[in-house]
Amino acid sequence: MTPLYDWLLAEASSVAPVDEVTMGLSWTSAVVAGRMGFAFSPSQAPRTLPWSGTLRGQGSDRLRPWLLSWNEAEAAVGLAVFNASHRMAGCLDEARALQLDVPGQLAVFAHFRSRLQGRRVVVIGRYPGLDRLWHDLPYSCLERRPGEQDLPDTAAEYLLPQADWVFLTASSLLNKTLPRLLELSAHAQVVLMGPSLPWLAGWQAYGVDYLAGVRVLDPVAARQVIAEGGGTRLFQGPVEYALLEFTA
Repeated sequence: MTPLYDWLLAEASSVAPVDEVTMGLSWTSAVVAGRMGFAFSPSQAPRTLPWSGTLRGQGSDRLRPWLLSWNEAEAAVGLAVFNASHRMAGCLDEARALQLDVPGQLAVFAHFRSRLQGRRVVVIGRYPGLDRLWHDLPYSCLERRPGEQDLPDTAAEYLLPQADWVFLTASSLLNKTLPRLLELSAHAQVVLMGPSLPWLAGWQAYGVDYLAGVRVLDPVAARQVIAEGGGTRLFQGPVEYALLEFTA
């Protein structure tokens, strides 16, 4: 695939069996040895998945390589299992909670707001509520399925090399666009964010300056939200956002 994916898979050596996989409408979760990991669910999963009912009990080392699959459902399972079984090396312990008066993922954007005035900012993916939060802050939003205010994701080739700040969703690991997005963002401050984020210090070598991911507070509630098709409700108690800044 690419050196980035080779590195990722080398960061996990656990062969512990998968306790559970749940594929909800918005999020996919996996539990390995009592630890929960997440991935963004495919937007158009097939109604019939040939492996349904067979994943629990399989070795995590067998399912992690599914991250390399071009089948989005398989890739989501692979990333969720990876996030439940890789070596965190203390990254999540070092991250500090983002306790701001804004919900969920918007807390990340609120945290950085004061640093972005007068900067060229690009956000990969549309985040509901961001326009209101940044009502006086110009930015470009790139979307694979662009809305009225968005630019198509192909604009990344032109905008990212000129950007000062780039906010990248870790779910781009699933569609295999992340390596190129990081290459294009080499001169920017890069925030890699989302529940799909693997908490690994090695991201610094790929040009990432900040990790903004989630810490599980209530795994039972998190599983219920995912199983019942929840999206942003995941951030309303079951998990909290945390931020880790890499120092030079």
